[in-house]
Amino acid sequence: MALDQSFVGRSYPPTAAYEVGREKIREFAEAIGDENPVYTDPEAAKALGHPDVIAPPTFPFAITFKAAGLVVQDPELGLDYSRVVHGDQKFAYTRPVRAGDRLTVTSTIEAIKSLAGNDILDVRGEVHDESGEHVVTAWTKLVARAADTGTESGEA
Repeated sequence: MALDQSFVGRSYPPTAAYEVGREKIREFAEAIGDENPVYTDPEAAKALGHPDVIAPPTFPFAITFKAAGLVVQDPELGLDYSRVVHGDQKFAYTRPVRAGDRLTVTSTIEAIKSLAGNDILDVRGEVHDESGEHVVTAWTKLVARAADTGTESGEA
């Protein structure tokens, strides 16, 4: 069943603050294989004008995807998460995420489309620091695959 278009524009409450730690940044950088010293060495980051280590550009995915959970778990939306795959991700930065940030995310449904029986959900996550300043916007595209409506193999 197609998702309800009236949900486009619906925003969800901000998440609890997520404190960005140096170790989380280091672990993330290691996991993606990025050895840039600005992710692990405070002095290297300060030499480039940052107050502390900064996070790799895709780091906010961890917190924005979790925040999008408020959307996908909304019983009124009716999304079957067991059929969902991650379709796309993009970011627009005001400034880098840095160690010591306390970030909140507000998720908004930007678009709902149906294509070949699949539901495509675009969720925008606005990330702000504890002073309310914008840090990054993340867009997540989720695809809820169509339910198999054909007969299973071997059936007549």
